[in-house]
Amino acid sequence: MLIAIISDIHDNIANLKKCLDWCRRNEVEKIIQLGDITTLETINYLAENFPGEIFMVSGNLEIYRADELAEYKYKNIRYSGEIDLREIGGLNIGFCHEPKNIKSVQKLASTAPDFIFYGHTHKPWLEHNGETIIANPGNVSGTFHQATFAVLDTTAKKLDLKIIADLK
Repeated sequence: MLIAIISDIHDNIANLKKCLDWCRRNEVEKIIQLGDITTLETINYLAENFPGEIFMVSGNLEIYRADELAEYKYKNIRYSGEIDLREIGGLNIGFCHEPKNIKSVQKLASTAPDFIFYGHTHKPWLEHNGETIIANPGNVSGTFHQATFAVLDTTAKKLDLKIIADLK
């Protein structure tokens, strides 16, 4: 299964569209969104233009309230506040927006997660912490660093970084 890991959209619909178009062409089944979507309009766009499940945590620059997500009753969004840990595609995957919450994600797990993803810094990053791979997919908005997202192949346990400007 392919999962797109996206963060820090900051309402850049043009780059989000390129990302979602690539996801559709490459049969990505799920998205993990790491916060800083910013507005409900962008959440609407994401939910309407990606048919699979979207796992989502909040960022530090959101202009929507968590209770507004429930009012819209998005069928494909699984919102969990600031941190989450889920079994997705046979892997234990934790995620949060800010790197300071990584330890809180680790505490949710009874065993070391396979992956922990975070956003906030806008800079792609990958490191190994024992059995866990900790990674930042960069940012969809293209702010401070070029626009990027990551794709996880759960079968191969392989993570690839995609540069939005290079997508065909």
